[in-house]
This record gives sequence, structure tokens and C-alpha cells, in this order.
Amino acid sequence: MSRFPAYLSKEKEDELRQIALAIVAKGKGILAADESTGTIGKRFDKIQVENTEPNRRAYRQLLFTSGKQMSEAISGVILFQETLYQNTDDGTPFVKVLKDNGIIPGIKVDKGTVNLAGTLDECTTQGLDKLADRCAEYKKQGCGFAKWRCVLKIGPHTPSYLAMLENANVLARYAMICQQNGLVPIVEPEVLPDGDHDLETAQKVTEQVLAFVYKALSDHHIFLEGTLLKPNMVTAGQSCSKKYTPEQIAIATVTALRRTVPAAVPGITFLSGGQSEEEASVNLNAINRVSGVKPWALSFSFGRALQASVLNCWKGQTESVKAAQQEFLKRAKANGLACQGLYDGGSTGAAGGESLFVKDHKY
Repeated sequence: MSRFPAYLSKEKEDELRQIALAIVAKGKGILAADESTGTIGKRFDKIQVENTEPNRRAYRQLLFTSGKQMSEAISGVILFQETLYQNTDDGTPFVKVLKDNGIIPGIKVDKGTVNLAGTLDECTTQGLDKLADRCAEYKKQGCGFAKWRCVLKIGPHTPSYLAMLENANVLARYAMICQQNGLVPIVEPEVLPDGDHDLETAQKVTEQVLAFVYKALSDHHIFLEGTLLKPNMVTAGQSCSKKYTPEQIAIATVTALRRTVPAAVPGITFLSGGQSEEEASVNLNAINRVSGVKPWALSFSFGRALQASVLNCWKGQTESVKAAQQEFLKRAKANGLACQGLYDGGSTGAAGGESLFVKDHKY
């Protein structure tokens, strides 16, 4: 037996690599539509729409049936389990609608955060039990990738060594289970923007967290070419009195990634982390304009920053569907340009520059 056994077949490695590369194709990124029932309910409350299964289905249908123009900037969509099995009004499965438009369906597989004992209010993410069975089922249903989110908090004594180690290992175990079942794992170690820390602190903590993550991925024999990273952009805490330019945020972000993320990773799909729609696009654009070596595609996996204007426009009204779809396509196009460094700003939607920050955000 070889000292270095193959944990994946060459055929499976090739499949995973191809899916990952397709997701981060030039000018494209991910729509994160994987909000849990509780989270989408909070979004609906703001527009006075009742949180029912028919309303959730109608809203996701609005997004997924925006037309072939959607695929010009969206390569993948992260679904919530309920959404994976839903259909359009004419009975067409959402998964088929996406695939027919050249968009890869993905699935959120974690079961949310729980307190991590022995820490100062830090957390880890649950959901590893029976994950292999669920991944096999999701692959059968047509998914090509999965997502798992872990959360780290910046404070005087956090994130702790224990929290960084535990969350890194959880992400690595999830990643291997996904790969063995033919799903590209999106690894999401989010450093929350809560707090008054400055940009320099955010950068150092992000570097620490990513270093733990990639050590764990190596320890667990993860095939990096068949993964994607979904990190936070490096931004100062929401309560920080000092304001930073997109260029400063971009340099801090790219520096942290250069120091920690192997070149074998095909792409980095940033979360928006409570930034306004316009902030997220402008910062993504600045990141792509940073000079020097950037061996990975730098793209997006936005939820709130792609949907805030859509929700404000739709408000549960059938007659507003077309206008809401145009808002979605506008934001998708803006981010498609931003991940090429070609966005000049000014594509403000119905949500304007509204901050999308939610304290201690949970999906």
C-alpha cells in the first residue's frame, strides 16, 4: 500500500475541479439563496410579507426565473433544503430551471451554530451527523457543490485558539465528506464584523483563522483544486470610529489571502458580511484591482448584497415581480463586473446604500 493513499479517484478529482472552475468562471459568482426559514422570515418582516412556504417559494421563483441574462453573472446558486425540492408554478423543479440556464445548484448542509463550551461565548457549527447520507442525496438531486459556515468573533480575548482549531477541523471534516460524495465544498470561515476593532486587527485575525483552516484541510487530505473559499472581506468593525477606503480594504484583504491561501485553490467567493449592496460591489472591484500576484479567481457569494433591493421592490406583490427581477439582474451585473475589476460604481438599487449589517448574524 502506498504511503500516500488516494482518498479520491482521479475521475472524482477531475469532476470536482471542473465544477469549482465553472463556479468561478470569468465575470461570474454565486447567489446565496440559502436563508433558513427563520432568517428569511426576518427579511419578510421588513417588507410585511408573511413567512409561509408559498411565499418563500414565490420569492425564490422570482429569483431563479429572472431569465437567461442571470447566467451572464451568476454561475451557481446555494439553496436551502426546502428550496431544493420546490417547483415553479408550472411544475418545473427549481433545480432544472437553474441547470437549463447553465447555473450549478448548490446546497447549504450545516445545521447552524451552537455554543462552544469552554470559551467566552464563541461557537462552532453542527451538522456532521449523517452528513454523508445527505450529501449523497443532494448529489442525486442535482447539486454540484455545498456550503458550510463557521463563525469567529473578534474581541479582547477572541477568537481563541480553541475556537479557531475546532472550527477549522469541522470545516475540514465537512469538506472531505462532500468531496467523497462528488460535491465541491465551499469552506466558509466568517470573521464577523461586529465590534470596534480597526482594519489592521481584522487583517491579522483573518490571517490567523485562514492559517488554521488550511492546516486542517491539509491534515484531512482535502483536494484543494476541488474546493472554494468563502471568507469575509477584511473590514474594520462596524463600530470602529475610523473609516477606511475601498483601496485600503482591498489591500488588507489581498494581503491576508496571499499569506494564507494556497495557489491550488481555484477561487475565492467573498461573503458580503452586512455591507450595503453598493459597498460590497465597490470593495470587490477594488480587491480585483490590487496589483501583484493573485493566483485565485476573486469573486462573490452574496446573499443580502444581491437581494436587498429585490425584496424592497417585490414586497410580496405579483405585479412587482418583473421590476424586482430587474433589480436582481442589475446587482448581478454589477458584481459580475466587479469580479473583473470593471465596476465603476453607481448601480444603486431600491435598497440604496442601506447597511445590511445584522449583529451576531445567523443564517
